[in-house]
Amino acid sequence: MFFAILLRVSLVEELNEHAYKYYVLDNPEISDYEYDVKYAKLVKLEEDNPELILTYSPTQRVGDKPLESFE
Repeated sequence: MFFAILLRVSLVEELNEHAYKYYVLDNPEISDYEYDVKYAKLVKLEEDNPELILTYSPTQRVGDKPLESFE
C-alpha cells in the first residue's frame, strides 16, 4: 500500500506538471502517447485504491487553464 501511495503522488505531480506545460505554456515535454500511458496507469491505480484519489488528480478535472492568446 505504501508503494501505491508513493506511485500515486508521483504520477499526479508528474501529470499535473505535463498538463501545465501542454495547456498553459504550449510547450509539451512528452508525447500525447507517453502522457496517455501514465494517465492510464494512474486511472488503474485509483480504480484499485479509490481511497487514494487526490482532489487535485488529473483524473478529477477536464483540461487546464486556457492560453491567454494564440500565436
